[in-house]
Amino acid sequence: TCRTGCFCPCVLFGRNVAALKEDTPWTAPCVCHAVFVEGGIALAILTAIFHGVDPRSSFLIGEGLLFSWWLCGTYTGIFRQELQKKYHLKNSPCDPCMVHCCLHWCANCQEHRERRGRLTEREDGVQMTIVDAPPVEEMGMPRESSCCL
Repeated sequence: TCRTGCFCPCVLFGRNVAALKEDTPWTAPCVCHAVFVEGGIALAILTAIFHGVDPRSSFLIGEGLLFSWWLCGTYTGIFRQELQKKYHLKNSPCDPCMVHCCLHWCANCQEHRERRGRLTEREDGVQMTIVDAPPVEEMGMPRESSCCL
């Protein structure tokens, strides 16, 4: 999971989304992720190669990287929220989109581990989702006062 998340985050993200939404093939979110993240990085590298690094091109590089990273954080953060709702997970201390903007690779691996921990293979090869039941709550009778009126 960590190697895939570090070297091919688009593949890991695609698999996470495909498991979350059964009607979506893993390739569609993988390509979208690749366009946002890897495409933004490739655009920055190509801009630096063809235009050099001067004040005008460095502004263009920074703007392109910031915009693509923001799009990726928003796109992947939405799926993190859906994962939290589906498996009744606690919210992060900060917004899911911000988690992906700051720690994208770590968040991607964490989501994959959470998802894999809640899926199990049945004998017929179909995956089942395991959702933890809420804790049992007990109701008690209030004590009656001992004084009589």
